[in-house]
Amino acid sequence: MSKSDLLGPWVRRFLLEYLIGERNFAENTRRSYRDTLALLIPFIASVTKTPVDRLRVDDLPADGVRQFLSHLEQARGCCVTTRNQRLAALHSLARFIGARSPEHLAWCSEICCIPFKKAPHEGVCYLEKPEMDALLAAPDVRTRQGFRDHTLLLFLYNSGARVSEAVGVTVGDLDMPDTHPASVRLIGKGAKVRRCPLWTSTAGALKTLIGDRSVTAAVFINRRGQAMTRYGVHDLVARYGRTVAHRLPSLQHKRLSPHTIRHTTATHLLRAGVDINTIRAWLGHVSVDTTNVYAEIDLATKAKALEKCAILPDSKRPPAWKDNRDLMVFLRSL
Repeated sequence: MSKSDLLGPWVRRFLLEYLIGERNFAENTRRSYRDTLALLIPFIASVTKTPVDRLRVDDLPADGVRQFLSHLEQARGCCVTTRNQRLAALHSLARFIGARSPEHLAWCSEICCIPFKKAPHEGVCYLEKPEMDALLAAPDVRTRQGFRDHTLLLFLYNSGARVSEAVGVTVGDLDMPDTHPASVRLIGKGAKVRRCPLWTSTAGALKTLIGDRSVTAAVFINRRGQAMTRYGVHDLVARYGRTVAHRLPSLQHKRLSPHTIRHTTATHLLRAGVDINTIRAWLGHVSVDTTNVYAEIDLATKAKALEKCAILPDSKRPPAWKDNRDLMVFLRSL
């Protein structure tokens, strides 16, 4: 068995040489691909009863991949979206191997022919203004942690930042002079940088929160003084969401997360009359097609548009055919 037949060296090259060296994928994308392979390899080793370090490329046939995908849905309870994400990673691995090893082209073709499963399209979840106001008011700002939580929620609502962008903000990314409006520097997907304006209330809360920290320090830190994690922010939003849901029944049927606040920002900007291209730049979307989803789901904006083009009945003058008696006589005589 030649070295090119072993799966292990190909996986290492794929993760290091391709994802990082050639494509420079974001860290979250690399982790997703890594986790897919970390689930797949032990599964295939168990099915084929082969040690992990002795697995060959041919030990991963198309039928084996289909079994793995079924295992994700049935045994692990993964949704269709997660199943498709795992399959996309395997398609990418197959194309990487096929492009560098002609003898594996047939295998590559079989893997890439495994189709994605159609996923149900779930509507975008966002908060109405009273619901968002209640969420912002939930933390007890009289305590240090409560004030941090309130500032974080306010920042997410103001900027529409992704959770990974929010936890990565440092003191040096904030620009809060007295002469012109404050703003924040956000690093989004693909290391794309954008600046987002900050409300006066947001800037004031951030100034109080950061105090005299160094420019390299994280803005949002936990009790140990370390930068908050994405999971920490998710838990924070969900916890306050459950608290507010006891007072607002409408929130009991909504799943609250940092991305829900991002959707809320976009929807409220749209209702305020901000054009779709500005919202696209605000959120850091590459394509305006991604932003258009907010125009599709916002019923209030649709209702306003309908009012502008509604046809009002003309009750002052009867229809012309009623005045033409000769015509009516003619019609009745037919």
